[in-house]
Amino acid sequence: MSVKFHLPGLRNNFPLNMLLVDLMEKSPEMFREGIKIASMFGEFPTSRWNGGRFNQGDQCNAKYIRGVIAAINGKGIPIRYTYTNPLLTEADLSDEYCNFCMQAADNGMNEVIVVSDILEEYIRKTYPGFKIISSTCKEIKNMNVLNAELAKDYKLVVLDYNLNNQFEKLEQIKDKDRCELLVNCCCRPECPRRGEHYRFMAKQEQIALKNRKMPLDKQIPIPRWYCEYGEKTSLYTLKNYRTHISPEAIWDVYVPMGFSNFKLEGRTANIFLLIDTYAYYFAKPEYRDEVRFLLTTNLEANKVIVVNSACSLTKKHR
Repeated sequence: MSVKFHLPGLRNNFPLNMLLVDLMEKSPEMFREGIKIASMFGEFPTSRWNGGRFNQGDQCNAKYIRGVIAAINGKGIPIRYTYTNPLLTEADLSDEYCNFCMQAADNGMNEVIVVSDILEEYIRKTYPGFKIISSTCKEIKNMNVLNAELAKDYKLVVLDYNLNNQFEKLEQIKDKDRCELLVNCCCRPECPRRGEHYRFMAKQEQIALKNRKMPLDKQIPIPRWYCEYGEKTSLYTLKNYRTHISPEAIWDVYVPMGFSNFKLEGRTANIFLLIDTYAYYFAKPEYRDEVRFLLTTNLEANKVIVVNSACSLTKKHR
């Protein structure tokens, strides 16, 4: 049975994700058995339909978008748009940039995560070649509602992270193979502001897009999110949350239960944290340090990250 993982990022993390795929192909002995990279998810910033994370930046050009899609699909991996903005209106459906992104990936291989009924209906009608996935942003915790969601025409349903360790409830799921578990959620368990955070990020996206059409002196400051329940948590903090799913638990507990899809957060994560996360989940324990080293040095060799030499640092501080 394949253990399918879904990697974060189509923009910032694209080089790291492709390096990971190449390393897994060239050195499979370093990695756990049965791993399959089943999608890379995110958006090409800045996208009006985007949700779940706010990634401020200029919009990607057409050449870059087509190139990323071709590179990922060329490895046999779908791209998956996270179009989970909960505040969309009918007027937003005609957004030129988002429709271009959909058209560029409309080859029958790719996917889109949705939360808005308005957007879901539009995509099903306009882009029927895309596989549709139900988002964790719906925060479904009732098992009858969840099973009803699984009965709909979705490729997968991404579970609310609070269900991760509620095994009596997980056993009630009728179609576990079509569920996706969020294994490294950075929100504390039962965070009361999670839904509010999704809506806040949607408003950030709206302001960023308005600012693109305005001179610098007229642009609206983009508000920053603060959460008293936890922020900027590391992998080592998340391990203490009861909702955290370790790699050992994936193989020893969840896969035997019938689950096969696992999602990693990290679209806007610090790249070194993401390297640690990939080494933690994918590498065999005895190879974690080597995988971490190889990913880091290859990112440096490809000029994705810049590491100053010890010599230059010494001269600078004389």
